[in-house]
Amino acid sequence: MIDQTVVELSRLQFALTAMYHFLFVPLTLGLSFMVAIMESVYVMTGKEIWRRMTLFWGVLFGINFAMGVATGIVMEFQFGMNWSYYSHYVGDIFGAPLAIEGLMAFFLEATFVGLFFFGWNRLSKVKHLTVTWLMALGTNLSAVWILIANGWMQNPTGAVFNPETMRMEVVDFMAVVFNPVAQAKFVHTVSAGYVTGAVFVMSISALSLLRNKHKDLARRSFAVAAAFGLLSSLSVVVLGDESGYAASEHQKMKLAAIEAMWETERAPADFTAFGIPNQQTHQNDYAVKIPYLMGLIATRSLDQPIPGILELVERAEHRVRGGQLAYGALERLRANKNDVEAREMFDRHWQDLGHGLLLKRYREDILNATPEQISQAAMDTVPRVMPLFWTFRVMAGLGFYLIAFFALAFYYSCRNNFQDKRWFLTLALWTLPAPWIAIECGWFVAEYGRQPWAVDGVLPTFYAASGLALHQIVLTLAGFTAIYTALI
Repeated sequence: MIDQTVVELSRLQFALTAMYHFLFVPLTLGLSFMVAIMESVYVMTGKEIWRRMTLFWGVLFGINFAMGVATGIVMEFQFGMNWSYYSHYVGDIFGAPLAIEGLMAFFLEATFVGLFFFGWNRLSKVKHLTVTWLMALGTNLSAVWILIANGWMQNPTGAVFNPETMRMEVVDFMAVVFNPVAQAKFVHTVSAGYVTGAVFVMSISALSLLRNKHKDLARRSFAVAAAFGLLSSLSVVVLGDESGYAASEHQKMKLAAIEAMWETERAPADFTAFGIPNQQTHQNDYAVKIPYLMGLIATRSLDQPIPGILELVERAEHRVRGGQLAYGALERLRANKNDVEAREMFDRHWQDLGHGLLLKRYREDILNATPEQISQAAMDTVPRVMPLFWTFRVMAGLGFYLIAFFALAFYYSCRNNFQDKRWFLTLALWTLPAPWIAIECGWFVAEYGRQPWAVDGVLPTFYAASGLALHQIVLTLAGFTAIYTALI
């Protein structure tokens, strides 16, 4: 059994490196398309100011792209260094999208980034514009494959456990690619990146206008960002609703924890706008509820109930017992691969094997686990509710704030008087951190809400880690934190 402290520090290291990395990814997604839009206007109008805008924001895109690549490489190495059993157990599935991303999307993106910067005096206007749009396309293709890999961790479809190789293997790659959770995550994440790019452009433009510098460039950039940001912020909320609907179908425990829904409520369920979840008493103190809203959001109906946490724990307990049967059959197959009865037993219960592995936290011989240990393993499927409950509400609140912010910015842009609204320019400058806070909160909800699983229902997090010495993980954690902080 791996030291739990090592597991938690490995989780912390991956979380820190991922969150550092994702400071750059959304801005890369957003700026790539905004730069392409600006160059399109330049090609259509021939006005030099739009070329200057493209070059200015393109340089910032390039710096951000380089930082994103540098911080992203480290994450891939961690799968082998800190999560070696994860790599062995599900590497055949998880590695395929990452390989495709590197071979197809990243090479496309990296190639056209070079042509974008060095092709201005060597390519025609139309050819260079084509390069810019292909650069933006490559950026978004990278996100597709990364989020397909992550979506499989949230909803592991298209794969089965092979008792002969003792790991998960792909049986339907198209099911992995078109995983509904992955597709919902992609459109939601990419649209959030567009919002980030728009806020960044608007904030820097507002700073220039407040200082009375580069006014022509800043004024046009502000107007482009206002229109692009309004459309993107509206799409984030709509696509976020789609992501929530996918969670109601495939990640019921995560949804129940986000809403601190302890008991199954009569349909349509209420939405808890405010409350203090108490994981000991399984109640929400000082709860303020909006009738019917949760049922409409999660099920898009008025007659479908949403299972509560305690009901889902009861279901998990049955799956833990099924996992014991699968594990016992697997042990028999390891001793005699021709044991037909054991193979039939395993085929009936293999999908519960991951729940059975939760017992490894309490005893090595899970076949002889006590009823109390089984109940505790089932209760372990509940993530900590308080952080999820409030982090989700911070994310959602910022999302609605940004819609109002961009709506007002677009209104002032249409009236062409935003440069006279110093209070609004100051607000735009102070809004700069908002999309990053919302995005980091969103990733916290996505990943923390999946606990205790590395792969939902398949592989417990504590079982996926490498057997590192405590001093090794402490040194690498401190080193990465220091280096990344210095880079920022």
